[in-house]
Amino acid sequence: MKALSQKQVQILDFMYRFVDEKGYPPSIRDIEEGVGISSTSVVHYNLKILERQGYLRRDPEVSRGIELADTSQRRAGIIQVPIIGHIAAGEPLPIPTSDTWGMVDSVETLEVTEAITQNKEGVYALRVRGTSMIDALINDGDIVLMQHVNTADNGEMVAAWLKEEKEATLKRIYREPDRVRLQPANAQMQPIYVDPEDVEIQGRVIAVIRKF
Repeated sequence: MKALSQKQVQILDFMYRFVDEKGYPPSIRDIEEGVGISSTSVVHYNLKILERQGYLRRDPEVSRGIELADTSQRRAGIIQVPIIGHIAAGEPLPIPTSDTWGMVDSVETLEVTEAITQNKEGVYALRVRGTSMIDALINDGDIVLMQHVNTADNGEMVAAWLKEEKEATLKRIYREPDRVRLQPANAQMQPIYVDPEDVEIQGRVIAVIRKF
């Protein structure tokens, strides 16, 4: 089974909540308004995918002809990931303390499937500010899913905490003789060079949720 998009997860969550509250399934218009979708055709497109993957059954001849699969079986594959703040994809941004990474309780959460998180532990989400990683298909306003780790291989995208500056930035990391290179994925921007003792890895990118 393929991973659901964030929009499909939102639709599925809305339908379960609608049925729980009202006792009957939503109409296409209910879903359009409840999830904030631009047109009924977009709703139909995503419902077809959800039906194909076994999350629901539909009767096209009936206005509210949507039958959801068993809640306990299907909701088990959807998890809540905390959105703990922003990460700079440009010049580094200051944050209050390095201890906040991966350990902040947040009222805002993001619903994703277990397939997206790859069943990894310590997963959290950050909103991206800036365009320094645009060639890696990470744009301003996107959300990156991070695994809270302290090590990464050369070339991996990481949240790098700059100890002396007390700032964090999203870049690819490369260890070079006597220094660490934090490389943007944007030909218009220059890399950041730091002393190895000045940089601490606070997380590794495992997925990107695009802003459309």
